[in-house]
Formats: sequence, structure tokens, C-alpha cells
Amino acid sequence: MKHLYRPASLGVALALFTALAPALADSTATVGGLVNKGLVGVGRIPAAQRDKFGETFGSGSGMAIDASGWTHDTAGYRGSLWLLPDRGYNVVGTTDYRPRLNTIAIEFAPVAPGAAPAAGQEQTGVKATLADTMLLTDNKGADATGLDPLNGVRAASGDMPILPQADNGKLALDNEAIVRLPDGSMFISDEYGPNIYRFSADGHLLSATQPPAAFVPMRHGTPNFASDNPGPGAAEPDPKDPETGRQNNQGLEGMAMTPDGKFLIAVLQSAPRQDGGDSPATRQNTRALVYDASDLAHLKLAHEYVVPLPVFKDAKGKTKIAAQSEIVALSDKTFLMLARDSGNGQGLKGDTSLVRQIFVVDVSAATDIAGGAFDAADKPLAPKGVLDPSVMPAKLTPFIDINDKGELGRFGLHNGAPNDKNNLSEKWEAMSVVSVLDPKLPDDYFLFVANDNDFLAQDGFQVGAPYKAEDGADVDTMFLVYQVTLPGLAGK
Repeated sequence: MKHLYRPASLGVALALFTALAPALADSTATVGGLVNKGLVGVGRIPAAQRDKFGETFGSGSGMAIDASGWTHDTAGYRGSLWLLPDRGYNVVGTTDYRPRLNTIAIEFAPVAPGAAPAAGQEQTGVKATLADTMLLTDNKGADATGLDPLNGVRAASGDMPILPQADNGKLALDNEAIVRLPDGSMFISDEYGPNIYRFSADGHLLSATQPPAAFVPMRHGTPNFASDNPGPGAAEPDPKDPETGRQNNQGLEGMAMTPDGKFLIAVLQSAPRQDGGDSPATRQNTRALVYDASDLAHLKLAHEYVVPLPVFKDAKGKTKIAAQSEIVALSDKTFLMLARDSGNGQGLKGDTSLVRQIFVVDVSAATDIAGGAFDAADKPLAPKGVLDPSVMPAKLTPFIDINDKGELGRFGLHNGAPNDKNNLSEKWEAMSVVSVLDPKLPDDYFLFVANDNDFLAQDGFQVGAPYKAEDGADVDTMFLVYQVTLPGLAGK
């Protein structure tokens, strides 16, 4: 069943919650020809894994599969993918973790949709092996950092806009999504800016794109990229939250290139501060930016749409709004979007997630607000979460429920108690698709979904020091693989 999800105000959104709730529990769906055939593989990288720099591995903020090297034979599938970690282990504050990109070798033996793996093989279908790690540097070749840019703004220079800078003088990056281009270069989006960066194949910063003023975090009338995650001994920003622009830690979480390579789509994790992003109950109206990518060095904003995030009630009956965590573009008008709650899962005190779901987002009937008054910081689009009546938002249709009990159970996984290693962790933040390479199923793809394990380990080591995650948390990086039908994707 398709559910029209186009609330004009928070009140309407709350009224629609009851109607939407059953859809949040569906395990499979057919949406306009798109078909979810179900979970066909699971795999892990252990929490104890270290990279070639001797530091604890953490990934899954962003993912890109190398489609050109993806092969299939009687033994299964082989290939590689890139996994992007964020700013490092930072439970008690950010550290001088060097941003990097991990290359993962993949061997994949899927089970048939709906079938169960052989006993003892439930989580062995995806063999993921860390093959390499590459550091990301700024445009002068200097190290970048995961430290919170508490007071720093690097001045604009040449084609470079103002950039977040940590107190140690390094470019501050909190990486969230990656698009790998045919020449090996890549776009990476971040939380701090929130910006879109273009890096060379060897990890050197080439250019940067700053979003409209409505996205840029402002404090005391000037840009300030702090996220209220000060490092050891550092003070909190003043004020703690931006007055306008992206909320702390709610930057450009999702990003994808359209299959034809013409457009780059980036989506804010939740609404900007001035549009209700100051509350978990009003942050519903986030935005999708669609850039013309014909000139990779100079992205041009072509379209912008409001995307209404899903509304739900938490275990205490409080109204909450799920944040988006990643997207996969199907065209310049439709994309898959992963949205989730927070605070629940393996490694945390809360054990049961209420929303981990992939939606189909359709912007074809939405109002294009690019370049208009709402791109200014002083013109709220949805004050206190109530969308301006002149704006039609995108339509959301539920597609895949990651929390589905039956699907997880076939692979020895669950959502909720017991809160052990087979309970899904909190942050599912990475998606990418690759063909099943079956001429009889030309429109079928494997949708890889990965978690961000937040570097939670009991024998962790980063930035020259050991650490031990609180409460015994030891969270693996995990992969869930779904088989989906996406008609016409290869021809777009």
C-alpha cells in the first residue's frame, strides 16, 4: 500500500501518525514497480579490527560499491567497496583523529530471497575484509582532523569558501557520505559545514561547495561550525546551539549521484534550526539539495525540496521525528532514504528501535525552493515545525523495514532484548546498490546497508592512546544485504 505523506503542518503530521504506524511494521513492499525481495545476506567486521595505522576501525557513515569491479561466478560474488568513517571515537569529546577512507574486499554468497541460511552460517554470507586505508588531506596536503571546530573559520581562498577549522589549525571534517566517481575522485559530505567536498583519488582536497545560507550554522550573526563536542579541556561553544542553520550533528548526512551522473543530491539529516530543528518533535521538514554536476569543480544548485521526515511515538508515548541517515538516488526525482530513531541498540542502554526504515522519496510534485527566499537564514520555511502553506513537500512511501522480526530472525539477528551482539546497533547510516548480474533479472540489485559502529570497542586505540568503550560496548561493523528490483535504473 502506498501512503501519501505530505503534511502541511506538525498538527497534520501527528494526525497522520496513526495511519502510518502499520506501514512502519511492513517487512516488504512494492512501490511503483520497486520491489523489496528481502534480506539475502549478513556479514561483520569485528569491533577489534585495526587499520594499517594501528587505530581502531570504525566505518559505515558512508559507502560506495565499486560497480566496475563487481563479478559473479559459481562461488558467488566478489568485489570491493569504500567505507567512510566519521570523526573517530568521541564519546567524551572529539579528538585529533585523521579523516580517512577504508577499502573493503567483499565476497558474497547470497541466500535465496525468503530462504534461511544453513545452520551455523547465518552471518557468514558476506565476508568483508579490510584491504586498505587512505588518509584525507586538505588542499595543501596537510592533515585534516575530527576535532570540533569550536572557534575556527578558515578564510575563503580562490574557489574555496569559508571552511571549518579546529583550534589546532587543521581543516575539521566530520565525514558522512561518499560518492565515488569513475576517475577515482570522490564527493564527500560532512556535518560541520555542512559542506560537500571533492577529493582526488589519492585523498587530496580539490574543491568545496557550501550550501545556501539557510544551512550554514550561525552564532552571534557570524558563521560558526562548532557542533558542541569539545575536545578534552575545551569549552562549549557560545551559545551551545546555532541560532540558524544546521543543528549540531545534523549536517549533510545523505548524498548520492543520480545514475546518469548528471545530478548530485544531498539531504540534511533533519530540519535547520529556524525550521523546527531545535526540537526532536518539530525537526520534520528537512531539505534535499539537487546540484548540477556537469562541472565537478563548481557544483551548481539546480533544485531544492522539502522532505518530511517520519513521525513516531517513543516508548514513553512522546512524539519524535526520525532523522535521515543516507540516500541512494534512483533519478533526479526519486531516491531511497534511510531514516531511523536514536538511542537504541547494541552498545546502548536502550535496546529496542522503533524506526529503522528505508523510504522511497518522490519530489516530482514538490515545490522547488532553490534560490528563493527560504534559502536565506532570516526567512524560516517551517517556524516551530509548521511548514509554510505555499510549499508542497516530497512524498514518502515506506519500502523496507530493517527492524522486521522475521527477516532478521532468519539470520540470527533481532531488534530489542536481549541487548547482545545479535541485536542491531543504533546507527545504520550507509547504503549502496550493485547489480545481481543476472540477465534474467536485469532490474535486480543488491542493496548493501551498513552501520556506523561509533568505534565502540573494549580494546580500542586511537590518536596514540588506548580506550575502552563504556558499559562493555563492543560493536561490530555490520552489513545487511537486500535484494531489490529497481526498474530502469541501469538505463538512466
